[in-house]
Amino acid sequence: MRLWRGLARSPIGVGWNRGRDLELMHRAMGFAALGFVTLVPLLIVVAATDPASGQGFARWLSQALGVAESSQDEVERLFGMPGQALQRTTAFGIAALVVFGLTFGSAVQTTYEKVWDLPAARWHTMWRHVVWLAMLIVYLLAFVSTPLPGDAPLSALLGALGDLAGTVLFFWVSQRLLLCGRVRWRALLPGAVATAVSMAGLRVFSQLVFSPLIASSAVTYGPFGTVLVVQSWLVGVGVVVYGGAIAGRVAHEMWTGRRMTREEEPPPGM
Repeated sequence: MRLWRGLARSPIGVGWNRGRDLELMHRAMGFAALGFVTLVPLLIVVAATDPASGQGFARWLSQALGVAESSQDEVERLFGMPGQALQRTTAFGIAALVVFGLTFGSAVQTTYEKVWDLPAARWHTMWRHVVWLAMLIVYLLAFVSTPLPGDAPLSALLGALGDLAGTVLFFWVSQRLLLCGRVRWRALLPGAVATAVSMAGLRVFSQLVFSPLIASSAVTYGPFGTVLVVQSWLVGVGVVVYGGAIAGRVAHEMWTGRRMTREEEPPPGM
């Protein structure tokens, strides 16, 4: 019993209980559904407008999954060529995708607020969703436009460090922006670091698990098998994004020796 109490009070136990109270897996599945239905089509179109992107969104997704060449062909067949995406997209379709993308940002904001036990932001802060969506697109396009590091160890190391630093910066600013400045920068940094490190771990896991799954699922189920694997990967991304925020708050509370409450919430702009 004493061992159980000690485990429950440890950072792992506190984080586990926070994730359970937040319904982490349920929210991660919602993240995956919204990401695939709303964000993926928008990114396909945006990536296709970049002449240096090569294979557009399919190329970026293959890099994120770390898939082999055989599996990369399946991903490219699923999402098509960039030129086809531009030819078949209308102005109304782009406008609809932007609206749906803002809904995605709202869902991420709501989860961040629950992680920090904050009340819902007021309606006039919705402009932050627009800024965050633009930041997300620029962040992802940076990966699309960046060439693969190749076999050179130094290039691979520098690319990995650059990706890690960029991911930390993106999620650090994202939390501050979507939480409307109600949590201090130093309190949000551990969550950004945890998310970035977990993203790197997810990429390694993807190389070991999702890459062979794409090849085998494509043979068994056709394009639908690739969709299932990509959707499963998005669930993992949702767990990492929300779980990283939870880990960040737990780490901040452990380091400061106190738990933040709504009464201790700093005013906006701090």
